[in-house]
Amino acid sequence: MSKIPVILPQVKTTLNRRTLLRGTGVAVALPMLEAMVPVGRAATRGKKPVKRFVCLSNNYGVYQKAFFPDPSQAGRNYEMPETLKALKKHREDFTVFQNLDHGFTGGHQGVPVLLSGVRPILAHNYAEGNMSLDQKLAEHHGAATRFSSLTLGCSEKNLLSFTRTGVQVPSIDLRAAYRAMFFEDSAETKATSAENLKRHSSILDVVRDQAKSLNKELGRQDQEKLEEYFDSVRTLEKKIIQQEPWINRPKPKTDIPEPNPGNGTAEQLKATIEIIALALQTDSTRAITLSSGFANGDFGLNGGYHGFSHHGERPDPVAALKKIEGYQIEMMSYLIDLLKAQEDPINGGTLFDHTSVLYGCGMAAGTHQTKNLPLVLAGGGFKHGEHKVYPAHDTNRVPAANLLLSILQNSGLEIDRFGSSTGSLSGLESKA
Repeated sequence: MSKIPVILPQVKTTLNRRTLLRGTGVAVALPMLEAMVPVGRAATRGKKPVKRFVCLSNNYGVYQKAFFPDPSQAGRNYEMPETLKALKKHREDFTVFQNLDHGFTGGHQGVPVLLSGVRPILAHNYAEGNMSLDQKLAEHHGAATRFSSLTLGCSEKNLLSFTRTGVQVPSIDLRAAYRAMFFEDSAETKATSAENLKRHSSILDVVRDQAKSLNKELGRQDQEKLEEYFDSVRTLEKKIIQQEPWINRPKPKTDIPEPNPGNGTAEQLKATIEIIALALQTDSTRAITLSSGFANGDFGLNGGYHGFSHHGERPDPVAALKKIEGYQIEMMSYLIDLLKAQEDPINGGTLFDHTSVLYGCGMAAGTHQTKNLPLVLAGGGFKHGEHKVYPAHDTNRVPAANLLLSILQNSGLEIDRFGSSTGSLSGLESKA
């Protein structure tokens, strides 16, 4: 599948630049009008391009010996490691990073920290708590798309997405995502949704007024807790306001059939990757996270991904990990193929030109190691093609959150800190 056929909602047509007004033998040339600018470019002319973000992750890290290039081969002329070989054809369009991490130990506790760099128990020390990169982008894009973000799971619980108030964003399965994007709701359902939004908004107004009155009677510590509650209320209010305009807007149509229920197999992961590409093509959302695992028996393997990750360098579990993680990278390569094959309806060029695709995990390996996270970034308008090796010693450690900040800045956010970052990532530059 090289292209994803889709029918978008009707948009205005454009005028030919040579259009003339004719009458009684007179022809009058028109000035340059907005209607003469190609559809999708008039709205963005003179503005920064619209960027998108996809994170592909698992909950167990990787078998590092097959994932990372030799540390001595920093730069462009590195030998492609076994697990990354499916990306070889895209060599100039991705970067592999070595020795980036979030600077703490904790095994599985690192998984939810991948896109923030902040442990939930320390979230109170940061202005935006442990908010994840995708949710920061969701706030940035606001109501520009039907869904501010999509949080998907393929045989794995998605532990990546957190709001600024520390609430974990629940994941949805493949079929639910497809129906939300492409199944048109009935008139009755739309009316009910509008009424529910109105009712929830009214309830929030009442609760907010009561909370403000209560605040005057509380001590300092309780006032701080109440302010956190206010933040939650404001976040919910904003989401309600953003949802309202989309209730009666027609959804895009697609020729891709509804997928089968998820079963956690390689086949399902491939179908999910196709839905991600379709979501971006139809501009249904601009921030997507996916956690993928493995179903017992897939790839002809008997046993679970978690068990394999505790391999102890035994040949059979190691071979299993190489198959599983090699396939995850193959699906990253497949997503790049799909995005390169589709014209960007907003910016021009291809979808890949303006989409950052990050593969990684907040736990580096199944041994509960959290040092040297597996991180590969493709697309997004960055200069790629290198193996970047950063200092391995704690005294010179470069936070992985610096990579997150660079992605956000590249996406148009004018910020100089995010999560546990100390600045943008040195050596990672945008093309323009």
